[in-house]
This record gives sequence, C-alpha cells and structure tokens, in this order.
Amino acid sequence: LEGEKWDDNGDRRNKTEKEKDMAIPGLVKSSFRIRWSNALIIDLSDGKNPINFLYFPPELVAVDHINTAIRNCDANKTLVALMKPEAQLPVVHPFAAAVYQTELFNLQQQNAVRYLAHDELSIAVEMLSAVVLLNQALGSKDILAIKNHLRNPSVGFNNVEDENFQRYADTLLSIKSEASSQGQDYLSWNDVQNCIDMVNMQVQEENDRIVAVSYINEAIDQGNPGKTLETLLLPTVKLHDVNPTNARHYQDVLHDAKVQKCKESHDESAVLWLDEIQKGINDANSNIEKAANLALGTSMINNCLEKHDSQPVLDILQSPKFGLRVVPECAETYYKNLLEAKNLKTKEDSSEGPWLKLIMKNRYDYYYNVETGESTFVPPEGFIPKTSWLTSEEIQTIVGQVTADYNREQLWFANENLILQLQALARGFLVRKSYEERKGFLQKQEPSVIKIQVLLCNIKAQSLLLEHDLLFEVSCSMLSKVFSLWSFFQNEEIVKIQAFLRANKARDDYRTLIGAENPPLNVLRKFAYLLDQSDLDFQEELEVTRLREEVVTKIRSNQQLEKDLNLMDIKIGLLVKNRISLQDVVLHSKKLNKKSKNQVEEMVTGDKQGIKGLSKERRKQLEAYQHLFYLLQTNPMYLAKLIFQMPQNKSTKFMDTVIFTLYNYASNQREEYLLLKLFKTALEEEINSKVDQIQDIVTGNPTVIKMVVSFNRGARGQNSLRQLLAPVVKEIMDDKSLLINTSPVEVYKAWVNQLETQTGEASKLPYDVTTEQALEHPEVVNRLESSIQSLRTVTDKVLVSIFSSYGMRYIAKVLKNSLHEKFPDATEDELLKIVGNLLYYRYMNPAIVAPDGFDIIDMTAGGQIHSDQRRNLGCVAKVLQHAASNKLFEGESAHLSSMNTYLSQTYQKFRNFFQIACDVPEPEEKFNIDEYSDMVTLSKPVIYISIEEIINTHSLLLEHQDAIAPEQNDLLNELLKGLGAVPDVESFLGAVDPNDPNKENTLSQLAKTEISLSLTSKYELQEGEDQDLKGTKRLVVDVIRTQPGDTLLEILEIPASAQQESEHLKVVEKRAILDSKTPEKMKHSQSMLEDGQLPIEQKKRKIQRNLRTLEQAGLVSSANKYQEIINEIAKDIRNQRRYRHHRKAELVKLQQTLSALQSKTAFYEDQVNYYNTYIKTCLDNLTRNKKLKHTSLKYTAARLHEKGVILEIEDLQTNQFKNVMFDITPGEEMGDFEIKAKFLGVQMEKVELHFQDLLQMQYEGVAVMKMFDKAKVNVNLLIFLLNKKFYGK
Repeated sequence: LEGEKWDDNGDRRNKTEKEKDMAIPGLVKSSFRIRWSNALIIDLSDGKNPINFLYFPPELVAVDHINTAIRNCDANKTLVALMKPEAQLPVVHPFAAAVYQTELFNLQQQNAVRYLAHDELSIAVEMLSAVVLLNQALGSKDILAIKNHLRNPSVGFNNVEDENFQRYADTLLSIKSEASSQGQDYLSWNDVQNCIDMVNMQVQEENDRIVAVSYINEAIDQGNPGKTLETLLLPTVKLHDVNPTNARHYQDVLHDAKVQKCKESHDESAVLWLDEIQKGINDANSNIEKAANLALGTSMINNCLEKHDSQPVLDILQSPKFGLRVVPECAETYYKNLLEAKNLKTKEDSSEGPWLKLIMKNRYDYYYNVETGESTFVPPEGFIPKTSWLTSEEIQTIVGQVTADYNREQLWFANENLILQLQALARGFLVRKSYEERKGFLQKQEPSVIKIQVLLCNIKAQSLLLEHDLLFEVSCSMLSKVFSLWSFFQNEEIVKIQAFLRANKARDDYRTLIGAENPPLNVLRKFAYLLDQSDLDFQEELEVTRLREEVVTKIRSNQQLEKDLNLMDIKIGLLVKNRISLQDVVLHSKKLNKKSKNQVEEMVTGDKQGIKGLSKERRKQLEAYQHLFYLLQTNPMYLAKLIFQMPQNKSTKFMDTVIFTLYNYASNQREEYLLLKLFKTALEEEINSKVDQIQDIVTGNPTVIKMVVSFNRGARGQNSLRQLLAPVVKEIMDDKSLLINTSPVEVYKAWVNQLETQTGEASKLPYDVTTEQALEHPEVVNRLESSIQSLRTVTDKVLVSIFSSYGMRYIAKVLKNSLHEKFPDATEDELLKIVGNLLYYRYMNPAIVAPDGFDIIDMTAGGQIHSDQRRNLGCVAKVLQHAASNKLFEGESAHLSSMNTYLSQTYQKFRNFFQIACDVPEPEEKFNIDEYSDMVTLSKPVIYISIEEIINTHSLLLEHQDAIAPEQNDLLNELLKGLGAVPDVESFLGAVDPNDPNKENTLSQLAKTEISLSLTSKYELQEGEDQDLKGTKRLVVDVIRTQPGDTLLEILEIPASAQQESEHLKVVEKRAILDSKTPEKMKHSQSMLEDGQLPIEQKKRKIQRNLRTLEQAGLVSSANKYQEIINEIAKDIRNQRRYRHHRKAELVKLQQTLSALQSKTAFYEDQVNYYNTYIKTCLDNLTRNKKLKHTSLKYTAARLHEKGVILEIEDLQTNQFKNVMFDITPGEEMGDFEIKAKFLGVQMEKVELHFQDLLQMQYEGVAVMKMFDKAKVNVNLLIFLLNKKFYGK
C-alpha cells in the first residue's frame, strides 16, 4: 500500500503512517526520511495474530547510507556507498572521492530536508563524474578529450556552441593552470559553466566589434562627420579617447587613412581595421593638441614682441610647444631677429581679424582665435587672418637659422686643429706635386744623362788601364812566390789522403769490434773511451728523466680533466632538460677551474716527492715497495693473473690507473717493451682460460683486447691513429661539395625540401614514400649513383691510409698465434677475420665514424661536426666494415648491390693487409733490448704513482695472493711478507694532526699525493759474481787505456812505466771531476768509486784476484788469456752506443709527445673557457631585462596564401583572406614565436610556436600542419619564411 509523503517539516503524517511507525519498534525516525510511497506492507499473519512488516527496496537503503556518509563528511565512506551496486548509480571514479564528498555535501545542505533522493543522486553523480573526467583531461592537456567531454550531454552544460570548442578548451586550460597555482586542483561544474558563458560573451563582443567596424567604414565613406562620430561612440566598438568636439578632424584623418590604404593595397574595397581606426583617433587627438600648443606659443611670442618684453621669449621657445632645439646663449639674438621680422610686417588693413591659421602635416588647416582662445578645423564665418603677427612657421624658421649659425660657429672653433691639419695636408700635396713635376723633368732628360755617364766611364777606364800596366810590371818579380804556393797545395792533398786512410782504418776496427766473435785487445783499446759518461750524457739523461716525469703527469692530469669535462657535459645536458639547477653547474665549473689552475701550478712549481723526503722508517717501507713494483713490472705473469681475478668494472679502473702508471704509459722503449710483454701474457692467459669458441673474440668483449685498443687510442700523446687518419679525414671534412647519402628515402626528402626551400613554393610531390617509390624518380637515382661514385673515391683514399702501429700489429700476431694454437683446425680466413675485427673494427672504425671523439682532428671549444660530414664518414666506415668482413650489400641494402664487386676487391686488399700486419719481429728484436740493457743505463727506471694507488695495489695483491703466486717460495710472496699488512694513508705518511677538524679531507687530499719510485731488484746485490764481473770490467778498461799490450795477461804481468802512471793519474783526476758533477741518482756505488781512485798497479792486482774468482765461477778462462772479459767489454761498448742512440730517439719522442699533450691540455682549457662563457651567458640571461622588445612581422592571410605558406582556412572564403592579419612576434627564448590572428583588427586567437618543433616535423617528413585548429600551413615554406625574416638565411 502506498502512503503519503512527508511534509516539508517532516512531522505531520496521517494516521496510517503513525500506525506503521508504531508497528516497527527499534527504528529511529531518521531512518524514515525516505519516500514512503516506495515502502511495501508485507502481511505475515498466521490467521490468529496479525503480523505486518514494512519492506524498503535495497536501493532506498543504499541511498540512506549515502546520505549518512555525506552528512558525516567522510569522503572514503561516501565513495564506498556510491559504488555499491544496489545504489544503482552511474559510474563513480575513485580518484575523485573528495570531489564527490564536497559537491554532494553542498547539494545536500541546499536541500530543504537535508536529504538527497535517488533520482537527485543519480543526476548529481552523473554530472560530477563527467566534470571529474573533464578535469582529468585538463590536467593532461588533451585537447581532443576536453572537447569530447564538453560535448557529453550528461554533463549538462548550457549555451555550448560548436564553433567555440577550441576557445573553451584554451580558456579552461588557462583557468585550470591559474587555479592549480593557487592550490585549487579541481574546477567545479559552475566554474566550467562560467568559463563557457565568458567565452560566449567574448565571442559575441568580438562579433559585435566587427559589425561596429563595418559601420564606421560605411560612415567614413559617406563623408558625414556626425555619422562618423556616432559610429565611433558605439559601446560595442570600445574605442578610447573619442572627443565629440573633434568629429570633423576624425572624419578627415580616417578618410585620408582609408584612401591611403586602398592606394597601397591596390584594392578599392579595402577597409580600415580596428587598430587602424584607433590609431587614426589617436593621431587626430595628437594633431589637435600639437596645433593648440603651437598656436598658444605663437600668440605668446607675438604678445611679447608687441610689448617689447624680451625676458619670457627664451622660456616660451624652450617649451615643448614649438619642439625646437634652443641655445640659451642666443636668447638676445632670437629676440632681436624676431622683432626685426615682426617690424617688417606692417598692418596693411587696420581691420585685421583675430584669427591665426596653422597648417598641420601640410594637410589640415587649424584656426585659432587669439582673443577668445577658440579653435577649430573648420574655417570660421567671416575669417580674417591677423597679418601683423609672425606665423608659427616664420618663428620656427628664424629660430632654427639662428641656432644653426651658432652651432656652425662653435663647430669651427672646436675643430681648429683639424683645420690646421687640413691645411698641412694641402701644403704637403702641393710639395709632392712640385716634386713629381721635377722628377718627370729629369726622367725626360735621361738620354742626355746617359751620354754624360758614358764619357766619364771612358775617362776612368783609360786611367785604370795605365795603372794595370804598371801593376803587371811589378808582379813579374813575384813569380817565385807563386811556385812556393804550388808546393804548399801539394802538401795539402797529402794530408787529406792520410786522413782518409785513417778513417778507413777506424771503420775497419769498429767493424771488427762489433762483428768479430773475439775482438783483439788493441782494437778494444781504441774505443774504450766510449764507455765514459760525458756531460752531454748526464744532461740528456736528466732531460729524459724530466720529460718522462712531465709526460706522465700531463697524461694523468689530462685524463682527470677529460673526466671532469665529460661530467660537465652531462650536467649541462641535465640543465638544458631542467633536471638540475644552474647553481649545480656553476659549482662544478668553479671546481673545474680550480682543479685546472692547480694542475698548471703543479706543472710549473711542484716537484714529485721522492724517497729522500721521508723518515728512515718510511723510507725503508718505500724501498720495499720499489722492489715490489720492479718485480711486477719485469714479470708480467703476476699482473696478467691479477687482471682476471677482479670483476671487469674494477679491472678496467685498475688498468687505467695502476698498470699504465707502472709502465709510465710506455713513454720509452724499455717500458713499451715491458707493457707489450704484459699484453702478450695477459692475452694468452685470457684465450687459454676464457675463450671456448673462436668466435668468442668477436661476439664477446675480451678484457685484454679492450685494454690494448683503449691504450693505443688513449691520451698518452702518441696517437698513431691521428698520424694515419687525420690527413684523409680532414680532407673528407673540408670538402664542402661532398654529400654522400645512400638512403633513397632520405635522398628523396632532401630533394623535395631543397625544391621548396629554393623556390619558396609548395611541391606537388608526396612527402611520405617507400624505398621503391623513391627509386622511381630519375633525380633520386642520379643523386644516389653520384653518392656511390663519391663513396668509392673517398673509400679508396681512406684504404690507402690504413696501417697499424707496431704495438697493435704485434698484439694481432699474438692473437692469431694463440688462437691457432688453441684451435688448430681453424682456417686461415677465420683467423684473419679475427685479426681484422681487432685491427679495423675495434681499433680504426670508431675513429673514422667519430674522429672528434678519438682526437683524430682538432676541434675548437664548443665546435661539432656537421651532420653531413658525420654522414659522409659513417658511409665510408660502413663500406670498409662490409669489406673487412667480406659482407655484401643484400636485402634492405640491395640498392647498393652495384658496389658488391668493389667490396670483394677491397676484401682482398684487407686480407693482404691483415697477413702483412701479423708479420712483425719480436719486441726484443724491435727494441734491441736484452739482459744487458739495464746495466748500461745511468739512472734506474722511475715511476710516478700516488699513495692511494700504492695502497690499492698492495691490497689487491694480498686479496688474490693465492691465485697469483700459489708457490710458497715465490719471490712475490716473500716481498709481500716483508711489507706486512696494508697501511692506511695516515700510517703511510704520518705527521697528520689528530686534532685537525678537517682530518678526513686532509687525508683524502694526501692520498692523491704522487711520489717517485726508483725501481730496483731486491736480489740484484746478492749476485756476487755479477758484481765482480761489472767491477772487473771497469778496472780493466782503466788499465788498458793507459798501458798498451797484445793480451790482457801480458798487460797484467808487465809493470807500468812512470809515463803510463802519469797518464793514468790524469784519467783518474778527470773522472773525479766528472763524478763530482754527476747527479746523486746516477752515481755508481761507493766501492766502485773507491776502486776507480786506486793506482794502476793496485788495480792490476785487484783485477787478478777478481779474475781468479770469476774463473772459479766458470765465467772466464786463463787458457784463452781471459778473452771472455774482453768480449764482455766489447758488448758493453756496443750496448752503450745502442743506448745512446735509443736515448736520443726517446728524447725526440718525449718532446713530440709532450707537445701533443700540451696541445690537448690547451684544447681542454679552451673547453673550460667555453663552458665558463656558456654559464656566464646563462647567468646573464637570468638577470636580463624581461621587457625586451622584439620586432614583429605582420602578414595578411592573403599574402601568406600567395607565398604558399597558408593553404586554406576553414569556413573562410579566399576573398576574405585580406581581412585576416597574422602577427608573428619572436619570444624571449631563441626559436620561440607567438602568432596572433586578427579579423578586421579584432584579435581572435593566438598560438605559441617553437622553431625546433618545425625542424623536427621537416626532418620527419611532415609537410602540412594545422594552426589555430583551422588554418592549414605548409611546414617547409613556413620555415623558409622564418629563416629569411628572422635569421637572415
């Protein structure tokens, strides 16, 4: 049964309802604030007792729960209640729970009974869900989604116009952005509706303004000032500063402006736009104001002249009324001339009128009554001018003439010196002219002068002939002296012959010394002096040591500087993407500048800390490290094993720092030899332990291969790739006419873009084509063939330049031999492909593709390779890569199949190159290094290493000691045991203040301190026989140089004469002087120096004792008269000569290397300066005035349509394009533009345009874009227009 509804107060019910209420105990009244009309009475009587129930449908119960949740202001519970299926409500979006709660609570409070029924909830939820989705679309700035949500009928927006959807979306986005900045994340339904109404009102106002503008143009054409004034005062047009009293002048100015526009546009139907009308009103008001001021000033001047009052004249002339430049010094002259001019004007008619007539802009007449102050642009009734007064034009002319005369006079006074100079120049010209005339006269008289000279010469010749005859008579007596000179010349020839014979004998003796198995003693004596160390030797040795230290330091500092610059690249990239702040980049820049400055100061003033700068205990510890690093340097097996015990990322850092430091970056031949030995050992170890298949070398990333390639392309200043590839790469890059592109689609698009850019007209060809479609055009095929021909020519040039350094070739040889040993079944072609992968693909190919990244070419700071140059090099590298691997062009590259024959021919050249590359001598033969090389050096090998690197190396050796040296009696184990535990920086250096608050930073800086270690073998001194042999040889050389003999035994047995003792003493004294000049680190041991000072006989006795000891050791034999010791000395002489030769070569190499490193440092410093300039520009841009004015560009749509930029505008005929104006204004940021659209001068819409986006669209082949959602624009021609007008391209 249906009952009645509750009344407004919810109290008055009928009797039936009260009975129902009484029949349902336990229910509170509030639970009945639902529609009773939907409740059912259920009869469950058993025939005796009547039992009745009220039944409410589930949706009504759900509605009651929803109202309760809304009333309790719990958004989450409200959301749960709304989403219950039994509520039967529209879709609810969980992310907008707060929105539902807020809006439904407000709606509930507005309800009279504070209760929302099901139908009210359904409508409200449906609208709220639509508004929520609209807000979500606004948040993501999805224009299409915004339009669709606005069109949704369920949202219930009023007065929505289809043509205004774009405006609705733009305005809503702006309102949403402003609301978000104020902390409001949600636009309500009312906010959106208000926005729609506002846009509709704006559109209506724009339309009304357009209609009003047309009315104004019609009134102007009619020539009725009153009608024109009426239209100008229309409220819809919203014009400013319209003064009804100026109606006539408005009519004249606007009519002239319209006539001028029709004339300029050659269009009789042209109309004035809103901004042009406003400009006309402003010009008219300005004309009237200027005319009034000028008339008033003219009146005041004439009054002063009539009263003969000169005092105010200057003040009046200086006022803005006349707009004159007045000089106070000419005040009296102004008054005098004006008074004279006025007196000349007599009153021809005593009945002259009070009117002054002025002509404004040579076009408009202006009348001013000097008595009443009345003014008008219409000729007054009975107009009679005041002829006795000066007009404004006359006053301006007189004052201007006086001022000009004064300025001219002052100019002459100020430039008196220049006038004097001009006079001097004039006088100089006259003098030069006179000189030239005199010179011309003399030149005309040249024949006469020649005749006079001939006569004088004849006279002089005759006198000389007489003197010659006299001299001949005197000379006859000197013939005897001539014969004596002849004998002298004969003796000179004899001397030359003797010198030639002696030279031949010396050469024969030297050949005997270096070639004979047992060189004779008399030959050895002649060349024993070569073992002496001269001042030049010491100087060269010191210079080599200094250069080596500087080279290593430069390499390390360049590496660190390069890392910091790379980090700066990353930071600037993040800054551009707004990932970090400018302050972070500035901070890193300051650190970079400070580090660069400190490195330069260290190079100039800093010395490496040596072992002598430490205490006795720490000196002993460093001596132990010297023994350790000598063992690691000369025995490559330890480091080879250590490399593979560490993770790859850790081993790479270890190689870049410790290993290359240990070998001084191969700065001399000894260290290059030892480093190659390490590479060889490590590569063999890696192939034996880690390579399972031969292709693993190609497909994987072998550690040693990577280390070798990195080192040979590294920053050690000896980039052989630069020497090989730089000339040809630079030639390719400098050839501006070289354009290689092997992609048909790219060639096609470039062709189309070139046509449009050059002609400025839209192309009729399609923009998106496939490879097959592109190849259908003959122009594309011709350009492709031209590129292929150029590619062959350039590739041949690069192929001729390809060659590898000895180090890379030797590693290639080791790689091939090791692979052949492990994989004996591998063919020669397979092995050569592996070699090619190393020598070309890994080593050379990246340097060809990116020469700027591998120091092949010199780049200026901030410079970069052009995309065309990069593509040219990439194409060459691609062809060489295919040729090196014998891979033909097929499949997607089938259009290049014409090069397959060329690829096969090139592969054979590569194959021959790879075979020849592996045919290199061993390092011992290449560098002439053997077991005696270190014995003749003046100084011990020195490395420059930081304390941190020493500690890290010690730690790694202890960590992997079992794998590196498994044998207990290994020398490495003994050295590590002697060193003990790994020290920290503080215990290593000591002398660190424990109370220093910056102790950690101090220790961190000290850890980077570099020290020099002179590497020596710990076991060198324990070999007594070698020491005896070395000392004996030195004593023998001293003896045989002063005492001759056929054999050593004979010399030792025959006593020396007094003369020989004297000669020996001179040799000893000379050596003592030389030893005193010898640097400390190059001196021999003390015992050897003492032996060198002994007399000759004592030296003989010591030689005999040593020979007996050596004979017992089996090193020499008395049976052959100790020829072995003679042979050893001869070998020392040969090694000494070889070492001097190597040292000179090393000196040249180090100087070249240092020069290259300094160039690299200069480039890095330029890069630092470039970054500093960039950062300074960024800082300047931050503080730059934001109100900079930019020149805008204005075009009508008709003009842009003629240029092909605009293709069409929706809903607008072509003949209406002339009334649409586009205003293009550059933004604050480079490449940003704001484009505004106006119709009849009324601004309609605007859009932001980014030039980079246009270039991206052009790159992607997009030909047409939409602007304002209505205008279709040609992308290529728009780029052409912007380039031409704003960038001058």
